[in-house]
Amino acid sequence: HPRSGYVFGISKNLYDRLQDNQYNYRREINTYYPFHDEGEWELASFLIQNLNQTQIDKFLKLKWFSTRPKPSFTSKDQLLDWMDALPCLAEWKFSKLEFTGYKTVHPIQLIWCDALEVVKQLFSDPVFTNNITFQPHVVHVGNQREYGDYMSADLAWKIQDCLPLGATQVPIILGSDKTPVTRTTGGLEMHPIFITIGNLDSEVRSKATLRAWHCIAYMPVAKFRVHPDYQTILQAWLWHKCVDLVCANLKQAAKTGCFMPDPSRFICYVYTPLVAHVCDLPEACMITAISQTIDVWDLDKFQKAAKAVHLSGVHMPYWRDWIYACPSVFLTGEILHTCIKFFADHPLTWIKEVVGKSELDARYMNQHKWVGTRHFTKGITHVNQMTGREHRDIQCTIVASIAGVAPPNFIRAIRALVDFIYLAQNPIHSAETLSSMMQSLSDFHTFKHAVIEAQARRGKKGVKEDFFIPKLELLQSFRGTVERLGTLMQFSADMTERLLITHCKDLFVRTNRRVNNFVEQSVWILNCQESIELFNLYALFRSHHASLVNVICTEDEAVTTVNPALSCVSRVLPDESHSVHGPRPVHNHFLKGILSGDALTAFHLTSTPDFKSLSPTDIHTIYSLIDFDHALSQFIKCFSLSTGERTCWDHKYGRFHAWKKFRLQLHSAFRPRLIMPSRVIQAYPPDSGFPLGNCDNVLVDVTGNDGQIISRIAQVRLIFQSTLPRASDLVLPSYLSHPLLYIQYYNFVASPNDRPELAMWTVECSYVEDQHGKHRCGGVVPLTSVTHTIEITIDMIFDCTSKNENN
Repeated sequence: HPRSGYVFGISKNLYDRLQDNQYNYRREINTYYPFHDEGEWELASFLIQNLNQTQIDKFLKLKWFSTRPKPSFTSKDQLLDWMDALPCLAEWKFSKLEFTGYKTVHPIQLIWCDALEVVKQLFSDPVFTNNITFQPHVVHVGNQREYGDYMSADLAWKIQDCLPLGATQVPIILGSDKTPVTRTTGGLEMHPIFITIGNLDSEVRSKATLRAWHCIAYMPVAKFRVHPDYQTILQAWLWHKCVDLVCANLKQAAKTGCFMPDPSRFICYVYTPLVAHVCDLPEACMITAISQTIDVWDLDKFQKAAKAVHLSGVHMPYWRDWIYACPSVFLTGEILHTCIKFFADHPLTWIKEVVGKSELDARYMNQHKWVGTRHFTKGITHVNQMTGREHRDIQCTIVASIAGVAPPNFIRAIRALVDFIYLAQNPIHSAETLSSMMQSLSDFHTFKHAVIEAQARRGKKGVKEDFFIPKLELLQSFRGTVERLGTLMQFSADMTERLLITHCKDLFVRTNRRVNNFVEQSVWILNCQESIELFNLYALFRSHHASLVNVICTEDEAVTTVNPALSCVSRVLPDESHSVHGPRPVHNHFLKGILSGDALTAFHLTSTPDFKSLSPTDIHTIYSLIDFDHALSQFIKCFSLSTGERTCWDHKYGRFHAWKKFRLQLHSAFRPRLIMPSRVIQAYPPDSGFPLGNCDNVLVDVTGNDGQIISRIAQVRLIFQSTLPRASDLVLPSYLSHPLLYIQYYNFVASPNDRPELAMWTVECSYVEDQHGKHRCGGVVPLTSVTHTIEITIDMIFDCTSKNENN
């Protein structure tokens, strides 16, 4: 955007501001003051983060210290005082609130910090220097526009048009959910609210441990001394009043702007519009409001009027005076509840009605066991509670799993919904992918009559003949949301669910469980936690005399981690990388692994094979491969002709190393610089648990009869490499000196067009008949001919069906 991101001077970033602490002059001499050194600081932070005050006192009084040096702090009170001396910016506090005319069972105490101060902290954090965007922009690839993070979407550009010349937009993203935070103190429930900024990359915002999200308030869930019918509306009023207080300065900054330094110390004039509030459907309903046409304090009449138009009855919502904020925009459809939870509550329930629970369980129990995907050894219908990841694993194979037992049009309806959910999770969208996504939703509506005809949709009163499902209605808004705000995955409630654990449930258990000072304890613990997290990295850089400004990294190198702190420390202080917590880098097999001819695929085998020096007879015995000799002979013959390399080595008397698995690694299809985690491909020999072996399926490039390269689906039965005795003078040709695979092929018997309800390739095992009798057709290929992993699901009509998850 030509009018955005001007610089108005130089100021202090986050780490510079930490030096304004009153004890900074002492830290010029001892970085870890008031602690003696780094070791004592680590001990102190460990005690504070893992033990309560009573346990700390017991630890410091252990007889173990009578014969060993004690730390400088001799009591828990002294340790707490020293922790208070650490620098802290956005300090926590608590406020007592009252509702005129309505009394509560317990006093209303709000634990909070200023949201604007937290935003300043996020915006000026040097750790995020290489993961922050300041200007709205439009991305075109070919003749199509792409939508990624918020700054690449329409709303960012439109808001920037309304801001003064040179202003910088800092879009606010909130997240909230109600949760119990203690099992003691009366089973206290709170309503935490979290904040992040849309300038940060979505990959960074999607990890709870990267400190891209901060908690700004723990709002009480009060119980009013009123009739139960009025509890909900009063609690909603209280919730909005609390958010109003916490975000007051943010709303003022959204109107008039304020100066704020960025990670590189450049001063920007920023505006803070609210662009998203991540929450589940019940909470989204609470955030909506009703116009003030009647006396709001006549609670009975007001509540009835609100219910009549399906609104929560909040007359003063927190967003009413937040400029550019509109609930139809910032209440985005999100993946976890609107898609994954919707699938579990509705389509999966329809499938159980049509297929039958026992049949569906049997089909999932018989599925192939993949590494990295849950195998439901007891089926899926008996599980009362699953994670979002497990629901995703079910979705990957659900269409193929119901083939042959459900009506074709019913399968087409389910397939359309699964395709829609899959496409909605794209990290980058274009007009083409958005059209495909909405076409899938349209296909569902075309075939949804099959769900009614199968009497699969049921309620408490029996069969239903309608689709009045709020989450289904929300799916219609997905395209507009992507065009306005960017991809949906950046607003998924997976993050807030995780934040409830990292910021709430693990935190309040460290209080002393006394109700009379619970709030004061909580405020101290929160301030202490904030100080520790800030001081850790700051002290690390300062003790090594490193710059407090992160260097902007522009080199076009492969990305193996989305942990900004780890990336920063690895560049400046590589020997201290172990001290950084959070997601670890993906192991990059492109550096030392085996590469394919086009260098787009990397393979990894362990340096020590699982079987050493096997003879062909050993391979026949262990792996039950009766045509291994013939397949290897054909491979040698073919490659000796194509490469011109001849060999005197006789494979019949040769020796081979063998492995039970290898790893395959690819780059992201959406972000080519990003290296994906490797996939394990198994080739275990037959045993008592797996009489035919536990072997995975892959897509391989092989040379066809016409000399052209074609792709075929095959099962990996053996991973091996030829080896020579140390005393041998023979030299193996290049095609035998690298790892090879013995694979057994499948033949395509039906295309996606032949069975439109599945829209999948259908394959069957390929057989040959020779002197060994009828057996599966096998062949030997180089390891590097593998391009993708393939998942195959048993079909009741055909031999097997194939679904490539990469397509």
